[in-house]
Formats: sequence, structure tokens, C-alpha cells
Amino acid sequence: MKIIGKYPKTRLRRVRNNDWIRRLVSENDLSTNDLILPLFIREGKNKVESIKNMPGVYRYSLDKINKIIDQSIKLKIPMIALFPYIPKNKKNKLGTEALNQSNLICRALKLIKKNKKNIGVMCDVALDPFTSHGHDGVIEDNEVNNDKTIEVLVKQSLLYAKMGCDVLAPSDMMDGRIGKIRNALEKNKFCNVKILSYAVKYASKFYGPFRDAVGSKSMLKGDKKSYQMDYKNSNEALREVALDIQEGCDIVMVKPGMPYLDIIKKVKDNFKIPVFSYQVSGEYSLIMNGIKKKIISNDAIIESLISLKRAGSSAIVTYFALEVAKKIKTNH
Repeated sequence: MKIIGKYPKTRLRRVRNNDWIRRLVSENDLSTNDLILPLFIREGKNKVESIKNMPGVYRYSLDKINKIIDQSIKLKIPMIALFPYIPKNKKNKLGTEALNQSNLICRALKLIKKNKKNIGVMCDVALDPFTSHGHDGVIEDNEVNNDKTIEVLVKQSLLYAKMGCDVLAPSDMMDGRIGKIRNALEKNKFCNVKILSYAVKYASKFYGPFRDAVGSKSMLKGDKKSYQMDYKNSNEALREVALDIQEGCDIVMVKPGMPYLDIIKKVKDNFKIPVFSYQVSGEYSLIMNGIKKKIISNDAIIESLISLKRAGSSAIVTYFALEVAKKIKTNH
């Protein structure tokens, strides 16, 4: 970029020295339209259960989620994302509970769609909450079998679509699953169901608190490096995105968020498609613990989300969604 201007005629501080001028020349802003609220759900009644290492985040029984969803609608948050905490006695090697028409996600979808018309619902398509080994697919010969896993993911996707899911979010990182899911949706007249592909999901150490939240951390055998991306790679991310767009996804996700701002920008610059980012549990917990211990101020929350917007995120899955939406409403 050619630098235009020369000191002292050009003083960049001139457009920083008042609040009103800073607002006028601001290149990025945050609105409630940018926020997606993750919601952890569990079995039982009258349950609001705190999650270890995620201060301020809870698991809710289904009779408690209406209040949270009503609050989200009132604050104009466009979408919630459902994540289930499945009891150990319902998990097995094949994750068959994922295809149970009365499972936790299906009952939540029925409840939400019966009462709430004005908010989108996103569901992860993956087997890790349902498997006894904590992996995202079917294990054969000590590895996740790509094609057999896809067969199950297609059935899971159709089940969720039938129950009213608006946005299917395959987070499994199997090769070719987007095309198979899209073809099945078209064949079964679910052509308006959207696919948000976790196209760029890294094998990250920032997922720990989330795995506690869905109950898979203690069950996970080994790691997920054979199917999630190597965090040392960036060009590979573009290949993943290109393939998923070709196969029929509507939106792509980069996960985690802040450690991968360069990837968000690279994807946004190369593909004219909505790019969502996930400010994951480890990011959330680090920020929250920093605030709690007064190492950083509460303003770091907004700064962290703006950084994701600045990099190119169209929307952000964040555990701060309710808090930030309230702040935006107050300021406006």
C-alpha cells in the first residue's frame, strides 16, 4: 500500500481526539445481528447446572430454556446453537443415541419450534456427544472411519431437519460429508435447511472446557489430529473451504476464533461467502478468568469480538452473546 500524506500536514491523531469523530470514522462495529448464543442442554427437570471452568455458563434442562430463548429474542440475537450433555448410560461406541427420535436435541427442537418462531436454531452434526470414546465418528481398526461416519451423519442431519432445525452444522471434519448431506436434504424436500460447515476446525487445545460441558472430555481416547486440522497449516484451510462450497454448504466456520484471525481473513478474502467464527470455550474461560482476577477489564470482551469482525467474521458464536447484547441495547 502506498502511504499518502506527510507529517505535519497529515496528523492521524486528528481523527482520534474526540469520541464523536472516532465513531464517525470507525471501520467496524458490533451489533446483536453478529451474535450466536451457544446453549447447553441436559436431561432432567428444573435443572440449572454450572459448568466447571466456564464461569457464568450453565447446562439447562428443557423446562428452563424458554426463559433464555425469550431473552435472546428480546435482545434480537438471531440464532441459538444447541449442544447436548448426554448421560453416560446413553452413550455407546456407535453413538446410536444420535439417531433416536426422542433424544435430547430432538425434544429441544420440538419444544423450541412449537413456541418460538422468531429465532434460528443451529445444531451440531457430529457424534462426539453420543459416543463412549468421545470421537466424532465410527471407529474401526483404531481410527475414525470416514465413509461409515458419513452414513450416520446423513441420518442425523435428516432427523434434525425433520424436527425443525434451521441450520445444520457438521463439525466432524469428515471428507465429503457436506455433499452427502446436501444431496440427502434435497432428495427429502429439505431444500431450505441451511448448512453451516465447520470447514476449518483445528485440532486445538482451546476446546477443553467445552468437552467438560458436553461430557466428552473424560471419555476421549487419544486425540483428533487425524481428522481435525493441523494448527500449523493455513493453505489447507482454503482447500477445505473450497471443497465444502463446491459440495453445497451455505456458510463456513473457522474454529477456534482469536488464535486464527489470519485464517478468517484468508477465507473471507478468497471466497465471497459468509464466514462465521467460534470464540471457543478456552478463549471464553481465559478472558473470564482474566476479568475475574482483575488482570484485564471487562472491555476486553468487546475488543475480542471486534477483532473477529475486523478479520472478516460475518457472525460469531460466543458465550458472551447475552452479556454483549445487553450492553449493546443499553448503549443504543
